[in-house]
Amino acid sequence: MKNTIKSIAFLFCFVGLGSSCDSDFDELNINPVAPTEVNPNYLLNHAIVHSSLSTSIFIFELAIIQQVVTPNGSTLAGGNFNQENRGRPGFWVQFYRTVLKSTMECIYATRNDESLSNLYNMARIWRAFSGMILTDTHGEVPFSKAGLGFLEGATLPEYDTQEQIYREILRELEEASAALTTSRQVFSGDVLFAGNIDKWRKFGYSLMLRAAMRLTKVDPNLAREYVTKAINGGLMQSNEDNVVIRHDANYTNPAGSWLNGTEANNYYLTANFVNFLMENNDPRLGSIAVRYVGAASGPQQQENRANRDPKVQLGMPMGYDNNSIPPLLNELGLVSFYEFSQVDRTRLAKLNSPCFLVTHAQTQLLLAEAIHRGWANGDIHQHYRNGITAHMEQMELYDENAYISSQEISNFIQSHPLESGKEMEMVNTQYWVASFLNGAEAFANFRRTGYPDLTPNPYPGGELLNEDFIRRLTYPDLEIAINQGNLSQVISRQGPDNLETRVWWDRP
Repeated sequence: MKNTIKSIAFLFCFVGLGSSCDSDFDELNINPVAPTEVNPNYLLNHAIVHSSLSTSIFIFELAIIQQVVTPNGSTLAGGNFNQENRGRPGFWVQFYRTVLKSTMECIYATRNDESLSNLYNMARIWRAFSGMILTDTHGEVPFSKAGLGFLEGATLPEYDTQEQIYREILRELEEASAALTTSRQVFSGDVLFAGNIDKWRKFGYSLMLRAAMRLTKVDPNLAREYVTKAINGGLMQSNEDNVVIRHDANYTNPAGSWLNGTEANNYYLTANFVNFLMENNDPRLGSIAVRYVGAASGPQQQENRANRDPKVQLGMPMGYDNNSIPPLLNELGLVSFYEFSQVDRTRLAKLNSPCFLVTHAQTQLLLAEAIHRGWANGDIHQHYRNGITAHMEQMELYDENAYISSQEISNFIQSHPLESGKEMEMVNTQYWVASFLNGAEAFANFRRTGYPDLTPNPYPGGELLNEDFIRRLTYPDLEIAINQGNLSQVISRQGPDNLETRVWWDRP
């Protein structure tokens, strides 16, 4: 009986105590140290630092444009064998889940705050850059609704046609670049340009030039209009204006991590790329390449075997796999394919190597092409020389041991003048070299111009039936499983979801 009375008394005390705390109950469920809002500047920085090109460029783009290749298949199959590999979804996951999501959150957080107009317009420029990579890679994508899953409930977004996307990108770049002003708040924490509005503006207009030139075959009038606007707005003037993601031990370069990790012994410079640089006595070969002479295996690729002399470099021919390459090795007198030249992991492909996304070199070469087309005024020869010079000087920005002297640059420029009647080929072949390790951009410009003039990959087990080269990457399995309704409409407009279907601006 006493126990029963004690229990009832305790119950009343507990209920009374609980009643007295009802007004504070919500506060007990709030984490006092958890943020409820994120500084929009951090959101843009988050998007930027996660925009370094993913390791998928080694699976597809760098092999398609014949700069870097592997003879290994399975999970590494892709551009090296002209085969589909949906397990490697290109930039889809990286840019939708992270880059565009954070970018759109930044845009939403700043769009109605006039004091944050610079940050708002920076985010619009980065959204345009990200959207170009996605649509150039896959074709039609859900650009207008990208990043709005949480913000607007757009969990199954409709796709935009590539024409719609490019018109929106050009409009966004025009408006956002013009709206940047030093009279508004500047963000010193900006990881790209430390809040330098002038550099952001030059980035926006240089990206506009790139976007406009994509349309040379499908809408030359619109292309010319925006080329003019980009030039009038002000383009990059030096390598100090480059859009580059810088890495350190805490945030490593994806390409460097890939080539210094489990794939260190799997990827090699192609014969086409090495031969082009070697035959032209291009000093960039000495900055880019290393060859481990006599290496019979991956573990034997040690520094005591390393040879960086351009004269001894040997690129791996396209079209081989592990089973078919031994006769070639015997013919070349090699003990193994581990002797072929690689991207130097101690210089260009370090863990902390920078990732160049939009550069002064590329911009100068696009400007040279625009002058050739009659869309701009200027000395095409000078801009051609400027583009080559800027990229050669860019080598030192990877590593001081990749430095190319001014004398070497001058000698190359003087011995390789732009030839009349070969402007398109020479300018865009140099664009190919200037976009080394930027597989997304090199792949896009190759499809647009047809340069460099590459021999199709002769691998016998490829999946291409009607095209000589891969024209786009397919949509990932997850998108097929989740957003099938909208994707089926894309296929009915754009064409089959395979490697041969051309994107809107890619015309024969």
